[in-house]
Amino acid sequence: MDFDKGYGVFVCFGKISNVCPQTIGFMPRVLSVVFVLMWVGIECWAQDPQFSQYYSAPLNLNPGLTGINQKGRVGLNYRNQWPAIDATFETYSFWVDYNFEDYYSSVGLLVNVDREGIAGLTSNMVGLNYAYQLQLNYEWTFRPAVQIAWIQRDINFDRLTFGDQFDANGQVVLDNTRESFNTGQRANMFDLSFGGIVFNENLWAGLSVYHVTEPNQSLVDADDSPLYMRTSIHGGYRIHFYDVSSKAQNRPDRERSFTPSFNYRSQAEFDQLDLGVFVTLEPVLFGVWYRGIPVKNLESIPNNESIIFMAGLNNNNFSIGYSFDFTISDLGINSGGAHEISLIYTFSLDPPGKPPKSVRDLKCPVPFIF
Repeated sequence: MDFDKGYGVFVCFGKISNVCPQTIGFMPRVLSVVFVLMWVGIECWAQDPQFSQYYSAPLNLNPGLTGINQKGRVGLNYRNQWPAIDATFETYSFWVDYNFEDYYSSVGLLVNVDREGIAGLTSNMVGLNYAYQLQLNYEWTFRPAVQIAWIQRDINFDRLTFGDQFDANGQVVLDNTRESFNTGQRANMFDLSFGGIVFNENLWAGLSVYHVTEPNQSLVDADDSPLYMRTSIHGGYRIHFYDVSSKAQNRPDRERSFTPSFNYRSQAEFDQLDLGVFVTLEPVLFGVWYRGIPVKNLESIPNNESIIFMAGLNNNNFSIGYSFDFTISDLGINSGGAHEISLIYTFSLDPPGKPPKSVRDLKCPVPFIF
């Protein structure tokens, strides 16, 4: 299951990968009709966008990651899912955060734009994050955090084709439809989320809970379609090469490590697990993950979604990452998988010559966030 878009093309035009392969041959216009019938006729179980490079989109994963590098960052993420299918599934994310050392506090701004399907179902989100850093002892740090956000969802019905425009052979013969929809309808929502992360020199664990108020995202005033609460549990452990082999050289200026990590997410009736490993050979980083829950079936179909490959480069204050989701579900690689790009720039407003707090204090071991 691909968690980020909900239960399939056939409920809210989502992006479930456990669908029958024959559905790929359906005409996009027919799918548009199915989408509208689902949209106006039943409850919509839409879910949040996600990123395979979730630590390169930290404010989307956990508010507690806001400003965790003890400096400032500007980030940009782009995801294009299933590009071989004649539809649009794209997500853009822009974020900036900064740590205020004297106040043990970090603030962040997050802007997301998510577009789904032929009809252009669009979700726009603007969020403000605040995290407080609490030093538990010499080894452990805890960062609780909160996010407040405003979300808007709308759709362009003019791009859809309806049943009265088809002839008996399934050909589109009419340019206009007799169906009538209020294309000016929008859903505007206030949202509240919480998160936190605890870490020491090599271990971290985080918990985030988004949409605690479960706001109504329906485009029809009379309907109730909550944006269900999303919970994420994530963590990992960094293992230096020199801890494993005496032949490995300890170079403080060049990290050499591998880091097993996981990210489990649950929203409404759906859940998903990313399980894999980072290999850091500064200035480059590689990663491979499995996505799915093989011990759990979805309608008698094994819940195997994709294998994710990632490569990144960190040059001074600039980081770039690319990942590809190789689809292993019934949808198959003919869907085009998913491509993702992340860009991060790190900066500091401290006076020149002052040692950064990241040098003086404990650093979080999450790979490639600095």
